[in-house]
Amino acid sequence: MTKSILFVGVGGQGIILASKILTEGLLKLGFDVKMSEIHGMAQRGGSVTTQVRYGKKVYSPCIGKGEADILIAFEKVEAVRWLHQLKPGGTLLVNDYEIYSLPVLMGQESYPDQIVERLQEKVKNVKAFKAAQMAEDLGNIKAQNIILLGALIKALDLDGVDWFEILKEQIPPKLHALNIQALEAGMNV
Repeated sequence: MTKSILFVGVGGQGIILASKILTEGLLKLGFDVKMSEIHGMAQRGGSVTTQVRYGKKVYSPCIGKGEADILIAFEKVEAVRWLHQLKPGGTLLVNDYEIYSLPVLMGQESYPDQIVERLQEKVKNVKAFKAAQMAEDLGNIKAQNIILLGALIKALDLDGVDWFEILKEQIPPKLHALNIQALEAGMNV
């Protein structure tokens, strides 16, 4: 059975790194894995999505409308924007975090209220938590992607591989300690 995971967020949040670490772990677990990434803008602030599909045999990384088993949103509005991709009964992991678009920053629009509550009304299995705040508490907000990855690994029940070693292979040594703490924090959400 093939599993489909859709990562969504904003450029600069580390979505691609998190999906690459997941892909490496899935390969080491013996799965066939396909990954595809889409950048909305070639700079920080644009929408970014990554699709990861894994199973015994996977022919395409593409996830159709209503086919994602898990939607992992690095920002709340992105969860709303991509919710149509989640299958009925799927799992939604949400970073309870706000990144304001240019129209919001300029006062032309307002950031929507009660997003998490609205998502919980639409999706039965929602896990929302403050990954950005958790990362700041560890010393660097950039580690929010690894916290979210840890929560995803736990949600998928992916044991049997040393995720900490895979993490160390993908990041510079000076960041190992912080990111190991972040991965542990995510796995314990």
